[in-house]
Amino acid sequence: MGKDSKAKDSGAKGKGKQAAGGADESASKGKGKGGKAADGLGTCTYVKARHILCEKQGKINEAYKKLQDGWLSNGDKVPPAEFAKLAQEYSECPSGKKGGDLGWFPRGKMAGPFQEVAFNTPVGVTSAPFKSTHGYHIILSEGRKN
Repeated sequence: MGKDSKAKDSGAKGKGKQAAGGADESASKGKGKGGKAADGLGTCTYVKARHILCEKQGKINEAYKKLQDGWLSNGDKVPPAEFAKLAQEYSECPSGKKGGDLGWFPRGKMAGPFQEVAFNTPVGVTSAPFKSTHGYHIILSEGRKN
């Protein structure tokens, strides 16, 4: 999952105010030099995340439905261990064997839509499914730092 030369549609499908590929651009720009956005989104340099990657939209929607039925429909946050179990079951990325764990990665390392969602998803929140050039993803944000 490296940089892409062309970003494709990153519109998220799902419900709620989960992070989506079409997130507000001002969130990713911060408040300029030395300033921070009020919510801290988009201003960090590194993100720690897990993800599920599927080639087919139907498969990612099935995984997301399990997340909704178990936690999201109640407004709960998905425990990382439970997200990891689903990543092992559904993800087609090699990271799936590690529960979808991508560790810490800097801004500029991931593909456009993936980076946008990863850096705009609050810690502890699971994104709605979205599309990148690699397929369909769901991200669980686990941390952020400068």
